Amino acid sequence: MLAKGRKISGGRGGEAIGGGNYAFGPADDEVIIKHRLLTRTTTTRGEPPLKKLQKKFTSFFLETDKDDDSNYADCERLSKAFLQELSTFEIPLLKSKAVVEANLREKDNFNELKEEINSQILQAHSDISQLKIQLEESKIERQHKEECEAIRKLIAAQPPRSQTQKLIADLDKEIAALDAENTATSRLLELRKKQFSLVLHLVDELQTTIEEEQKTMMEEMRLATEEHKNGLEDAIGGSETMAID
Repeated sequence: MLAKGRKISGGRGGEAIGGGNYAFGPADDEVIIKHRLLTRTTTTRGEPPLKKLQKKFTSFFLETDKDDDSNYADCERLSKAFLQELSTFEIPLLKSKAVVEANLREKDNFNELKEEINSQILQAHSDISQLKIQLEESKIERQHKEECEAIRKLIAAQPPRSQTQKLIADLDKEIAALDAENTATSRLLELRKKQFSLVLHLVDELQTTIEEEQKTMMEEMRLATEEHKNGLEDAIGGSETMAID
C-alpha cells in the first residue's frame, strides 16, 4: 500500500514543515500505516485501543503494587476492567486473524484457479495447434475432392467406353486403309519414277541417235558437195583443154 504523506501546515502563514509539502515520503507513510494497522493505534474517535489497554494495565499494576490491604476491591475492579478491555482488544484481533486466514485461503484458491487457468490456456494453445493442423489437412482434402470432382465431370462429359472403342476400331481400320493406299501409291509412284527414268533414258538415247544421224547426214552432204564441186571443176578443165586443142 502506497500512500502520500500527510500535508502538515504550521508556523507563520501556514508554511509546510519538513522537506517539500509533506512531512513524510511515500515509503515512510507506508511503514507508518502498516505499523498503525498492526498495533491498532488509529481510531476514528477516542483513544487508540492499545493505549487504553496500556492505561488499564498500568492502573491495575500500580494498584496491586500498593502495600495497602484495603484496596482489594479496587484491584478486583481494575482487574475486571483490564480483562474486559483485553477482551475488547482481542475480538478485533480474532477478526483480523479470521480475515487473514480467509485471505490466505482465498489466495490459495486464487493460485489453484490461476494454475487451472494456465493449464487451460496451455491446453487451448495445444488445441489451437491441433485445429490448425486439422484445418490445413481439411483444406488439402477439400482441394483433392475438388480436383477429383473436376476429373469426374470431365470423364462424365466424355462418350461411353464402348462408343470410344468402336470409334478407335473405325479409326484403326481407316488408318490401315490409308496405310494400304499409301503403300499402293508409293509403289505406283516408284513404278512411275522407273518408267519416267526409262523414258528419259530413251529420249536421251534418241536425241543422241538423232544428233549422230544429223552429223552423218551433214558429213554425207558435205562429201557430196565436195564431189560435185570436184566434178564440175574436172568438167570445166576438160572443156578448156578441148577448146585449146
